[in-house]
Amino acid sequence: MSTKPTTTDLEWTELDQRAVDTARVLAMDSVQKVGNGHPGTAMSLAPAAYLLFQKLMRHDPSDAQWAGRDRFVLSPGHTSLTLYVQLFLSGYGLELDDLKAFRTWGSLTPGHPEHGHTIGVETTTGPLGQGIANAVGMAMAARYERGLFDPEAPEGASPFDHTIWTIVSDGDLEEGISAEASSLAGHQKLGNIVALYDDNHISIEGDTATALSEDVLKRYEAYGWHVQRIEQGANGDFDIHALYAALKAAQEETERPSIIAARTIIAWPAPNAQNTEASHGSALGAEEVAATKRVLGFDPEQDFPVEDAVLTHARAVVDRGREARATWEKQLQEWRDNNPRRAAEFDRISAGELPEGWEGALPVFEAGKDVATRKASGKVLQALGGVLPELWGGSADLAGSNNTTIDPSSSFLPKDNPLPEADPYGRTIHFGIREHAMGSTMNGIALHGNTRVYGGTFLVFSDYMRPAVRLAALMKLPVTYVWTHDSIGLGEDGPTHQPVEHLAALRAIPGLNMVRPADANETAIAWREIVRRHGEQPAPHGIALTRQNVPTYEYNEGAAKGGYVLFEAEGGKPQVILIGTGSEVQLAVEAREQLQAAGVPTRVVSMPSVEWFEEQDQEYRDSVLPPSVRARVAVEAGIGLTWYRYVGEAGRIVSLEHFGASADYKVLFREFGLTADAVAQAARESLAAAER
Repeated sequence: MSTKPTTTDLEWTELDQRAVDTARVLAMDSVQKVGNGHPGTAMSLAPAAYLLFQKLMRHDPSDAQWAGRDRFVLSPGHTSLTLYVQLFLSGYGLELDDLKAFRTWGSLTPGHPEHGHTIGVETTTGPLGQGIANAVGMAMAARYERGLFDPEAPEGASPFDHTIWTIVSDGDLEEGISAEASSLAGHQKLGNIVALYDDNHISIEGDTATALSEDVLKRYEAYGWHVQRIEQGANGDFDIHALYAALKAAQEETERPSIIAARTIIAWPAPNAQNTEASHGSALGAEEVAATKRVLGFDPEQDFPVEDAVLTHARAVVDRGREARATWEKQLQEWRDNNPRRAAEFDRISAGELPEGWEGALPVFEAGKDVATRKASGKVLQALGGVLPELWGGSADLAGSNNTTIDPSSSFLPKDNPLPEADPYGRTIHFGIREHAMGSTMNGIALHGNTRVYGGTFLVFSDYMRPAVRLAALMKLPVTYVWTHDSIGLGEDGPTHQPVEHLAALRAIPGLNMVRPADANETAIAWREIVRRHGEQPAPHGIALTRQNVPTYEYNEGAAKGGYVLFEAEGGKPQVILIGTGSEVQLAVEAREQLQAAGVPTRVVSMPSVEWFEEQDQEYRDSVLPPSVRARVAVEAGIGLTWYRYVGEAGRIVSLEHFGASADYKVLFREFGLTADAVAQAARESLAAAER
């Protein structure tokens, strides 16, 4: 571990220092004006953030989406002002009025950074640990992207080489997700990540000695990271030259991810508030703000002071950014000239377009054959893999069960990994038993751009992923979750592995589209629709798949609308409608046969995706579920919460309102009353209720 970085050629002027101190004052004033927020960390991190944005990062504030840019992730999102002030100083479009509107309705400076809301924010952070996991995903995506477009280039010589910079906090590193993600990064030898650990020893409850005593850098060394530590400067602030040297050394380390622990004083140089937990999450107070301004050489009576010379100096980074982008574009053009086929692929993928005729690769499954939807999904993925090189993914050590392997001979692993299928640009991601990190690294992959990612595990373990799934929905990220073993149909593994409440709970996440196909053909249509929506209607999708075999029905395009008439009533208009999803559609089909035999015209509706169905216009929805037909039954092997709005007052729901058990799945369905007879009986009860 290095503790004394070498000297550097860093040019650090009085204007640079004044800009840093201005950033501190703006952080104090922004929180003071609104009356709440987190000033302390933004004050102490101001030199580090300024150093990154002004001296180290390759970025162009005039083109925040430049493909060749470095990425910056602020993992402790509560210190959002650390980022907002640099976006202001660097000329990303934030102005002083935006800082004055911090944490207020409609502002561009919400309490935590929000991707898609504020230009220059690469990811939404706030839940601690998510940001560093996003950064790991970005680094993985950068390597895979390089493999797609420029795999032969020497290290550092490709236009697709760039650095992922992240600032992390004690809180990030205490959260378990950071351990998962950091372990994965070390295993993958992601040398394009540089993490600065703000080791300020303060959390909400006071000194971190209340909860943290391990040697963090030894832990990261064990993960396989390159580690450094820098101590405070003589006056308690950063030793800016030591910090710069450490960051440069980390960037130059390309065989391992890097972390630098920097001992900082929160709220430095506030005379009374520094090194206190109060400065973490509260305004400093007018007297302390004034006192700190005096220490820094600012007029204590002036709020939000920004000298013209400081702003002009800081915004010179715009010109430097344009120059860097112009140099990169020349490099890219040279690559284009030498790689016309790859360049065409790069343009297609960057535009979010799909290759012509890609749908033709999708299989159509023979009706009448029993196929588990997880197996059908695996066949669809392999077919898509042949036409979409940007599609990649894997599972949380469950590939054989999830059927998520496109190419078993190509594993995304560093070049010196001993496995014969190891390839630094491989197609199959081995996330390991790390569902939470899998979810967040997938978010980072999607945020990075230019690839399409999926990840699999059992549906019951979506609970481990839920915070990341929620953030994917919040950011409208086109990630795909392959969640198999979707009900008590998984059988003997028992209630710990049998999802009961999960479908309803996941459907409750705004912006997440859940798809539970009834058969192999619905599975193929579901994948086709998910792939199509990636560019047109970005959103996360979860596809819930069966372990057990289910009947295959005739291919029906209606599945793409989320709900459709699978079997129409015979002998007149429908008197009752049976609604099913997934493996329970077959129960509705069998119940229909009983009811039709008894002279009751019965319609079966398959509804693989409630969210897709709700997107359709009212006319279509009414054509599938006519309001005049009040007798309705919904059947799903999970809690019935989803279905009340579809069955109405006279309707009935055949569901599972308790945990499962360990037994053969056929026994479980019978013993828990998930049978065609139960659906038919529920239909008779609904018919009687509708007549009252």
